[in-house]
Amino acid sequence: MRISQADADDVAGLARLLWLNSSEDEQEERAVDEFAVEFGQWWAARDDSHVAYVARLDQPDLVGMAWVALVPRVPRPGAMSRMSADIQSVFVIPDARGRGIGSALVKAASEHALGAGALRVTVHSGRKAVPVYERLGFESSRQLLQRHRD
Repeated sequence: MRISQADADDVAGLARLLWLNSSEDEQEERAVDEFAVEFGQWWAARDDSHVAYVARLDQPDLVGMAWVALVPRVPRPGAMSRMSADIQSVFVIPDARGRGIGSALVKAASEHALGAGALRVTVHSGRKAVPVYERLGFESSRQLLQRHRD
C-alpha cells in the first residue's frame, strides 16, 4: 500500500472515488467523466484549503482517499494564524477494505493538518466508523454542536 498526497494527475481517480461513494440518485445526475471535469475545476479553486491523500496498491489506480479541509479561524491576541481542520470524504473501494487503508489515509490527512498548524482535527462519521476514529485518537465531544438546514 502506498499513501501519498494527491496532485493534479489524480483528479480523474479522485472523481471516480467520489462518484463511487455517492448514492445512485447522485450518480444519475452526472456521468463520472462529466463529474470529473466539474470536480477538477472545483478542486483547482480550493487547492489551498482542501488536501487529499490517496491510496494505491500494486496498480496505479486509486483504491482510497481521505480529504482534509483546512479552515482559518478568527485570530486572538498573540495567535493571529489559528486554524482548524476537518477530515472529509474518507472512502476505500469495497475490494480493498479491511487492510488498514482507511486508517492510514486518516492518519496521513490528520498529520498534514496538525503540521499545517491546525489546533484540532474533527471528523463527522457514520456510527460504524466511530470505533476506527477512536482507535486513531479521535474523541467524542459534547462541545461540538451542529445545526441542520430546515
